[in-house]
Amino acid sequence: MEPAAARLELLALSGVPLVRPGDDLAPIVLQALRLSGRSLEPGDVLVVAQKIVSKSEDRYVELAAVEPSPKAMELAEVTGKDPALLEVILRESRDVVRVRNDVLIVEHRLGFVLANAGVDASNVGEQGRVLLLPADPDASCRALREKLRGATGTDVGVVINDSWGRAWRLGTIGTALGVSGLPALVDLRGVPDLFGRALRSTEVAVADELAAAASLIMGQAGEGHPLVLARGFPYPGREGRGAHLLRPKSLDLFR
Repeated sequence: MEPAAARLELLALSGVPLVRPGDDLAPIVLQALRLSGRSLEPGDVLVVAQKIVSKSEDRYVELAAVEPSPKAMELAEVTGKDPALLEVILRESRDVVRVRNDVLIVEHRLGFVLANAGVDASNVGEQGRVLLLPADPDASCRALREKLRGATGTDVGVVINDSWGRAWRLGTIGTALGVSGLPALVDLRGVPDLFGRALRSTEVAVADELAAAASLIMGQAGEGHPLVLARGFPYPGREGRGAHLLRPKSLDLFR
């Protein structure tokens, strides 16, 4: 007998307004669910674009108010980037990993290794203004999850995703910044394969996989779909964190 087919459903929710500082995302999610003709079910996962989380948390910085440091001025000579922007990036970073013309790879203060510390001007609106990553993406996920559970009585998972580049491949891909209510990393070491051989090193970044899948229908430009409802996520709910996906520096062979 053939096993039942696995199915994962992704739906970009409708009617999401432009988010402003101080907005509560939970009512926005609930309204989008109503407009989309859906309600939350146990096991659902809500994937939320980083931009609307950062906007609601007022993570804006006005570049005109930033005084570049000598280090920022030095990096501007190499990268060709705005010294004020570079100063914002440095303030969000623990370490500078790589520098090239128009490229700055850093270790973010939260441990992420990415371009420009996630500081971004796209889909921000006003010129001269940039947006930072959420101060604590895992905490933001937990807070939204708790509000949704309080409003609906249904416990769901929440992932905050963002689009990042990758060291060895071209193109950006959706990546999980914050996680609550689902595993971020699933350890399959010791699990037998089809032929009974135990897996020795397989750990699956399931939150990243879901974040990437949701990005396909969120879009990257002006699509305006920052909320995606995922149904059929195949791993049991438990309290994972985005921080679980970070490779310890001691195990990083390239730094």
